[in-house]
Amino acid sequence: MVISRKPSHFIVAALLAFMPLLSFANDNHGAHTQMTASQEATTAVEKGHEGDHSNEGDQALTEEEKKVKEREEFIQHHLLDSHDFTLFSYGNGHHVGFSLPVILWDNGLHIFSSSKFEHETAVAESNGNFYKIVHGQIFKTDAKGTIEYEGHHPTNKKPLDLSITKNVFMILVVAFLMFVLFRSLANSYKKNNGIASGVGRFFEPIILFIRDDIAIPNIGEKHYKKYMSHLLTVFFFIWFLNMFGLTPLGVNVTNNIAITAALAILTYLITTFTANKNYWGHIFWMPGVPVPMKIILAPIELLGTLIKPFSLTVRLYANMLAGHVVLMSIIAMMYTFNNMIGSSLSFVLAFALSILEVLVAGLQAYIFTMLTALYFGAAKEEHHHDDHH
Repeated sequence: MVISRKPSHFIVAALLAFMPLLSFANDNHGAHTQMTASQEATTAVEKGHEGDHSNEGDQALTEEEKKVKEREEFIQHHLLDSHDFTLFSYGNGHHVGFSLPVILWDNGLHIFSSSKFEHETAVAESNGNFYKIVHGQIFKTDAKGTIEYEGHHPTNKKPLDLSITKNVFMILVVAFLMFVLFRSLANSYKKNNGIASGVGRFFEPIILFIRDDIAIPNIGEKHYKKYMSHLLTVFFFIWFLNMFGLTPLGVNVTNNIAITAALAILTYLITTFTANKNYWGHIFWMPGVPVPMKIILAPIELLGTLIKPFSLTVRLYANMLAGHVVLMSIIAMMYTFNNMIGSSLSFVLAFALSILEVLVAGLQAYIFTMLTALYFGAAKEEHHHDDHH
C-alpha cells in the first residue's frame, strides 16, 4: 500500500502559514523582571476597583464558600487560553514554563514577549502604548494599568490580538509532530517496498481503518482518494490535540469553540465547492416532488447544509469541554472532602474518568471524521434514475 503524501503537504502549508508569526517573536524569554513601584500600585488599584464589585459579597461568604469559589475560578482559569506556557507552579506564585510572543495590531504592529505581563500581574509597554491582561484578554490601558468597568466587564479598548497563545503553540506542535510522523511513514514505504517500519506500524492500521471503513463506504471507490488527505489530517489532528489535553500541561485546544468552528467550516467549504450538480439539484429542486413542495423544501434543505457545520462545531466542543469540567470538578472534590475516605474515592473516580477520557479523545476524532466523510459522500453521490419513477 502506498500512502499519499497530500496530508503532509497540507500540514506543511498550515505550518508555514504560522511561521511568519513565530519569526516576529521577541527573543526576550529570560527571567521575569521585577514589578516597578507604579505597576505594583496599578495592581493594587485594580484589585481595589474589582473589590468594589465583589468585596461586599465576599464578606457575606463563609470560609468554606470562599474555598468553593476559589476552586470554581481555578477550573475556569484552567480551561482558558493564555499568553504564556506554564508547565507547573509551586510555592507562592513561582511558575515554571516559557513565554510566548505577543503580536498586537493597534495603530501599527506591536511585538513583544509575554514575560512583560509577568503572568498577568503587570502592565506591558510597547512603543509608548500600555497593555494589561484581564481574564485572558489584552486591553489597552495607561501606565498605571487603569481598567474601567461596566458592571463586571472591562470597557477599555481591545487591540487586535494575533499572538502565539498556548493553544496556537500546541497547534503548531501537533502540526510539526504529524509532519514528522507521517513523512517518516511515507519514507519507510519507499525503503521497504510498501512495508511500514518503526512507529509507522502503529499508525498504519489506523490509516487503513479510515480508508476502508470510513472513506470508501461513505464516499465511494470512485471519489474517496481526493478526500483522504483531509480525512486523515482531521482525524489525527483532533486525536493528538485531545490526547495532549489529558496531560497535566493544561492544554485545552478542542474545547475552544473557535478551533472546532474552523475545522467544521473547512469541511463545509470542501463539501460546497466539490459537490456535483445532483447534490444541488436535491437541495433546490428535489426530483419527484410536487412543485409547491419544492418551493417550500428548498430553503429548509439549504438551511440544513448550514446546520451540518454547526453540529460538527458544537458536538466536538461540548464533549471535550464537559469532560474537562467534570474531571477538574472531581479532582477539586478531594480538597472539599479533606479526609482519607472522601479524597480516596474522588481520586479513584478521577482516575476512572481519565481512562474514559482517553477513549473519548479517539471517539470524538472518529465521529468528526465519520460525519465529514458522510457529508463528502452526499456531495459526490451519483444521480439515480429511480428518483423519477
